Amino acid sequence: MDLTGAEWRKSSFSGESGNGDGCVEVAFLPGGEVALRDSKDPARTPHVFTPLEWECFVAGVRAGEFDRT
Repeated sequence: MDLTGAEWRKSSFSGESGNGDGCVEVAFLPGGEVALRDSKDPARTPHVFTPLEWECFVAGVRAGEFDRT
């Protein structure tokens, strides 16, 4: 998938711990997919989600499924 020209936005929660370890960027693509990448290493291949996969991921984040315990 060619992501040239994608508009990447950094998460408002990136770097929340103060050391910059949690930096992610997201790009909403024209076909409805959503790309997610590590902002510290943007050359790496990003993860690309379908709209349904992204919806489920965001719901999991909001529900605290990925919180450290």
